[in-house]
Amino acid sequence: MENITEVTEFILLGLTNDPELQAPLLIMFTVIYLTTVIGNLGIMVLILFDSRLHTPMYFFLSNLSLADLCYSSDVTPTVMAELLLGHKVISYNACAAQMFLFSGFATTEGYLLASMAYDRYVAVCKPLHYTTTMTTAVCVCLTIGCYIWGFLNSSIFTGNTFSLSFCESNVVNHFFCDIPAVMVLSCSDTHVNELVLLYVASFNIAFAVLVILTSYIFIFITILKMHSSSGYQKALSTCASHFTAVFIFYGTLIFMYLQPNSSHSMDTDKIASVFYTMIIPMLNPLVYSLRNKGVKSALMKVILMAKLSLGL
Repeated sequence: MENITEVTEFILLGLTNDPELQAPLLIMFTVIYLTTVIGNLGIMVLILFDSRLHTPMYFFLSNLSLADLCYSSDVTPTVMAELLLGHKVISYNACAAQMFLFSGFATTEGYLLASMAYDRYVAVCKPLHYTTTMTTAVCVCLTIGCYIWGFLNSSIFTGNTFSLSFCESNVVNHFFCDIPAVMVLSCSDTHVNELVLLYVASFNIAFAVLVILTSYIFIFITILKMHSSSGYQKALSTCASHFTAVFIFYGTLIFMYLQPNSSHSMDTDKIASVFYTMIIPMLNPLVYSLRNKGVKSALMKVILMAKLSLGL
């Protein structure tokens, strides 16, 4: 009887029940989501149509934007519907699907950031071998590997959570089907499942962070050895945007998932979840577009062409 699931739907409590906050939150999340969609789609379109951006770094960046767009779209519209319509019921299967897609794209993003760090390492530390090392085949294989590993882990996370029995409360104290918030509702013993979540998430984060830190240690050693100020500035500029994105992404994930369920405070978790489900996917295109000369140049080219076509 342990694996029989009696709950057929879940009720999401959402961010707040205060009616005075719902309208401002709806407006804020709508602006955030529109910025996320426009920003990430814009980066993908720029990289696709500007031949100067057909390089490994921008190939990874376009996939990073795709992952950002997908996992934000998996969560944010649900939150907006909750605030606008008051519809907070989600079916058992829809909850599992949301968890699967979110964890899949979020894990994929973590490994894409690691792949980008390796790309920056080769570009800065082994510039003469860059074109032969980071070939199209290597970039495609790394990216496909990120997606495969991301959704393999997502299958583990989702299966680990929904193998539990849910036979008592079906009220999720969250605004989406996040793993800790759903797992705590189970009437089964969740000790082993919590350990599985902790170990798998720890491995993913530790492995990706190790790749990133190792790459950046070699990058900074190489930068310190540079005698040319222009080379020094160029090396720093190629890494600054990526390092910013890594710090924001992994800082939030470590806070959320590398602690047992008993240590979670739902109010704090909700605030952190807003950050990594909505704010980070919006910030990434802004960080890369504001700090990346290639993206800024491609954007100015598009704006100039639009002005010329409109006769402005």
